[in-house]
Order: sequence, then C-alpha cells, then structure tokens
Amino acid sequence: MELSKYIAILNFKRKVSTKSLVLFTRQLATLIAAGLPLVKALRTLHDQLEPGALKGIIKTIADEVESGSNFSEALSHFPKVFPDFYINMIKAGELGGMLEDILKRLSEFLDKSQKLKDRVKAALMYPIFVMIVAVLILIMLMVFVIPTFTNMFSEMGGSLPLPTKILILISEITRRVWFLIPFVPVGLIAIYKAIIKNPDRKMIIDKMKLRMPVVGTLIQQVSVARFSRTLGTLLSSGVPILAALQTVRDTIGNEFIARAVIQVRDSIKEGESVSGPMEASKAFPPLVTKMISIGEETGQLDKMLIQIADSFEDEVDVAVSGLTSLLEPLLIVFMGLMVGFIVVAMFMPLFSIGKLIG
Repeated sequence: MELSKYIAILNFKRKVSTKSLVLFTRQLATLIAAGLPLVKALRTLHDQLEPGALKGIIKTIADEVESGSNFSEALSHFPKVFPDFYINMIKAGELGGMLEDILKRLSEFLDKSQKLKDRVKAALMYPIFVMIVAVLILIMLMVFVIPTFTNMFSEMGGSLPLPTKILILISEITRRVWFLIPFVPVGLIAIYKAIIKNPDRKMIIDKMKLRMPVVGTLIQQVSVARFSRTLGTLLSSGVPILAALQTVRDTIGNEFIARAVIQVRDSIKEGESVSGPMEASKAFPPLVTKMISIGEETGQLDKMLIQIADSFEDEVDVAVSGLTSLLEPLLIVFMGLMVGFIVVAMFMPLFSIGKLIG
C-alpha cells in the first residue's frame, strides 16, 4: 500500500462534515456532466480543496480509480466518510451507466437530510440554552447567596421552617460538590451509551422513546422521514430492494423501527409485499403503510416513498415548532417555581422574627 493511502486511511478518522460531502458530491456531478472523465474530475476537486481530511481522501480515491479500481470500491475504503447507502448508490450508478444522475440524487438526498437535522437542532437550541442558564443561576444562588442568609439565621437562633431547612441542606450539598456538577451530564451520557451498546436493551429504550408524549411522535416522524427518503432514493437509483432495506436499517437510528425493517426484508424474501409486514410490525403509522401499498399497486414505490418523506419532513417542522412552543412556558413555570421556593424559604424565618418582635 502506498504511503499516501496510509495517510488517507489515518485522515478518514477525522470528521468530514455532511456539508463538505454534499458540496463534493454536487461538484463532482457538475464536472462529470460537463464531460470530464471521473479521474480528472476527482483531481480537479482535489486541487481546489483546502488541506484537510477530505483532500487526502479524494487524492487516494483518484489514485485507486486511475489504477483500475471501481469508484464504489475506492469509496468503500472510507466507511466513516461515505456511508453504505452512498456506496450502494454509486455502485448502482456504475452498473447502470448513470453516475451523473446518481451523484445529483445523492447531493439532494444529503442536503435534505442535513437540513432536517439542522431544523431540529436549531429549534431545540433555545430551550437547552435557557435550561443551562437557569441551572447556572441556581448554582450561583446556592453557592454564594444562600450561605449569607444561613449565617444570619444561625446568629438569630430558634427553629427554622421546613422549607428553609431543605433549602439550606441543598445549598450545603451544592457548595461541597459544585465542582462535580459539570461531570453529571457527562456521566449520564456515558451510562446511556454503555446501556445501548447491547442491541436488545437499545431496542427497549428506543421503543419507550416512541411512546413518550409529544417527543415520541417527533422521533417517529423523523425516523419515518429518514426511512422513506433513504429507501426511495436507493430504489430510484436502481439498488435492489433487499440490499436497499439492509442499508436503510443501518441509517434509521431507532432500533425498534430498524428491526421492523429487517422483518420487512425477511418477509419480502419469502414473497410477501412491503406494506403487509410494515403494517404488522406496528412501527409505522397507518398512513405510511397505506401510501406504500398504493405505491406498490401502481408500480411507483420509489416516488411514493419520496412523497412520504416530503410530507413527514413538513410534519417534523410543525411538531418541532409545537414542541418549542410547549417547552418555553414549561421552562418559565419551572424557573418561577424554583425562584418562588427560594424566596419563600428565605423569608419565612424573617416573617417569624417580625411576628416575635411585634
């Protein structure tokens, strides 16, 4: 293996953003449409890129294609950069002699998938930011403000009300372990990742996620949109349905729905339709299975899947807006309750002292 290939394989472990991959795919499609041979198009893209992981990877791919490898085979050496569905679609494009069209579909697919992720992240960013600020304010109150009142109450003597005792206890604990608080979310994430390493446990947790109020509906809509767009794009590109379903299974992100996809694939092997096993799995909304049934009957399953993806992505936008609208008042109520509890707990002893003085 050449030195450049070793370097590229080390580089592929560095993150290549979806935006960079979309741009590379779109520009490659444009160059091939302009009549450039694949190797020359890859060399051209390599020359215009800034130094980085993708630049080295493209050079290695161009070298391999020039030495006689298939484009899809060269891409398969970098599975963390080019997912299975990407490689399968390129392979179908090579076999069908329509690499240009496949690259255009890939760029559109990646672009829409990234926009869906960005919309969800952007909508949840504000509530997360507010929650972080609220927690920081509460920590500052517990560490710096409450101890001042605690010293004052201890000098006054007498028995303190229960809310005040609870608040002082929370303040004492926070003061002693405040430096551990940033590690709490890290620890919870680590525990969660350890749990979901087991596929059976992950399946149970993912199934529970789908049953959560409001959030469960959003997760299902995102998963269905991803399933429909990926499968529709693969089928329209000429990938066989069994291979397409296997690829989709690895891109859904929800183990419960992913296992339903495998059940569908196994049923198709035995001669069944797509919609029947999907309906039996109870993992997909009835509307989806009905539309897929219509797509099978009309022989336009790929187009129907793309329509389902468009529809559910619109529903995701509505659901995210609704979730954001719901979270904002809940955060306000949460902050109000916390501040109200602190105020009451701090002033109850003062009211008692006032009555005694009176």
